[in-house]
Amino acid sequence: MIGIYFSGTGNTRYCMEQFVSYYDDTMEIMPLGGIQSELNKLQSESDIVFAYPIYYSNLPKIVREFIDDNKNIWKDINVFIIATMGLFSGDGAGLAARRLKKYGAHVMGGVHIQMPDCVCDVKALKRDFSQNQQIVDNAQKKIKYAARNLRVGTPTHEGLKFYNHLAGLFGQRLWFFNKTRKYSNKLKINKADCIGCGKCAKICPMKNLSISHGKPEPNGRCTMCYRCINQCPKRAITLIGNNVIAQYTVDDFVSEGE
Repeated sequence: MIGIYFSGTGNTRYCMEQFVSYYDDTMEIMPLGGIQSELNKLQSESDIVFAYPIYYSNLPKIVREFIDDNKNIWKDINVFIIATMGLFSGDGAGLAARRLKKYGAHVMGGVHIQMPDCVCDVKALKRDFSQNQQIVDNAQKKIKYAARNLRVGTPTHEGLKFYNHLAGLFGQRLWFFNKTRKYSNKLKINKADCIGCGKCAKICPMKNLSISHGKPEPNGRCTMCYRCINQCPKRAITLIGNNVIAQYTVDDFVSEGE
């Protein structure tokens, strides 16, 4: 078995790493952004764990494109899905499941994991340190349960039922469909605050940022992962809001000794 994941600020990476530690700590995992040159590994595997975050109850466009662009590798592959979210998605696992099934994959099961809110330029879902740490602790327990269930052949099936589909569609996705339908061109750079360090351009999974005259310029291909916004040392980048309220990584909330 092999694991592939897409992670913006680190939430999904953490969940995948925890899942592997409980399921099989020898299992190889690869970030989606660096996997294109190693697709032969996927084709040689019969079982895959696929993890990704949910935005507005929808798949990030980078994940949708990865599935569709590599449609020939999914036939007869068994997939277990991990979907991470700030609060709710309804059918987070089902979103990829339906796409993968269309290309011949067999979906073994899925699990939904709530993680700390990573949208750092709006006030919604902001919690204090202890609340976020409790969310991460609860996530770890749920991941452990899902990994052990898959190992004994009784995988969880969160987000895969028809009523989950309806909950995701009418609960959020229908109202925010245009938010994730295309790559965003709304990324904003405060040139006065920016120090031109270039970190944002280096870590962008879409290569959406280029450096021009010592400053980053967005090129309209933002997948809304918030990686650059959360890691900008001067809080000079925003997407939905106009000011960065809080920056963090999931590692800030991991209980000591975990």
